[in-house]
Amino acid sequence: MIKLLSHLSYVAVTSPDVEASVKFYEDHVGLTVVDRIDGAVYLRCWGDYYRYSLVIVPGEQPSLSTMAWRTSSAEALEEAATRIEAAGIQGEWVEAPGIDRAYRFTGPFGHSMTLHWNVERFHGEGEAASIYPDRPSRRSRFAGAPRQLDHVTVATSDVDAFVKWYVDVLGFRFMARTVLDEAPISVFSVLTTNEKSHDLGVVLDGSSVAGRINHYAFWVDTREELLIAADTLMENGIPIEYGPSIHGIGEQNFLYYREPSTLRIELNTGGYRNYVPDWDAQTWRPSQGSNNFYRNGAMPMSMTESFPPADGPSATEEGVPDEIRDALLNPYAEHGRG
Repeated sequence: MIKLLSHLSYVAVTSPDVEASVKFYEDHVGLTVVDRIDGAVYLRCWGDYYRYSLVIVPGEQPSLSTMAWRTSSAEALEEAATRIEAAGIQGEWVEAPGIDRAYRFTGPFGHSMTLHWNVERFHGEGEAASIYPDRPSRRSRFAGAPRQLDHVTVATSDVDAFVKWYVDVLGFRFMARTVLDEAPISVFSVLTTNEKSHDLGVVLDGSSVAGRINHYAFWVDTREELLIAADTLMENGIPIEYGPSIHGIGEQNFLYYREPSTLRIELNTGGYRNYVPDWDAQTWRPSQGSNNFYRNGAMPMSMTESFPPADGPSATEEGVPDEIRDALLNPYAEHGRG
């Protein structure tokens, strides 16, 4: 099979107050508005090669509108659409700003995905131009402003089944997973379309709402920039939800905080690059520091919240033994595991 997907190109999310969200991204994240079309606002990081990487769309609740991947070629786009329909899912061909013809479908666990080949590249002009020929624009003046979009993490009722579908149908590489210490239940997995540890993450969701998103992440070049971003957020009264610290899975330094809609943003940096085509996915346990390798704290319960809000973040449905209920609710809640 030809390589179908190249990388994550943009994430579109809904916000009940688009302007409040946009102002936050401009003032506190360091993104730039490039377009306003039919109520949607298109933003980019200073190092994004394409015209935009984040779209804010009006909506009653914070949620995922779609997550977009660029294919490896025009032929790969057609092949991907064929494989999706052969798997029993009917998508549609759409036109979208900056990417022209694209194939959009809803996956088996309710998440909208948009696949495209054509892109509009960004070339900064005048004051926006960089002295580095390979950069699409000048480095941001904002402290800790991200260079580019990095990954998206969604929530699903069955982590292993989600991974299998996206590996079998679209050729994602399965890189690692977290299984409870208390029981053989997968609570987190990461997949990638390239050499990164992941550009798609998936967490276990026990709610009755399909297609939820947990967070999306932006990349900064260095750990020092991430720490400066944390300092700047705190100086400006923006609460930090979790971090700074380092994930065991992926080995990225991380920092989580919220934008006005309550959607979760991650800044990350570091991590490994993996070019092994037949990589054997590792199975981690929370006790090994899969989420926080330093094991020097506990992950706050708020991190289990996904969007839109639903009837529960846990997988503690009836029939789950009492001894693993708490672990399913938050596997990293115990000090030294999260």
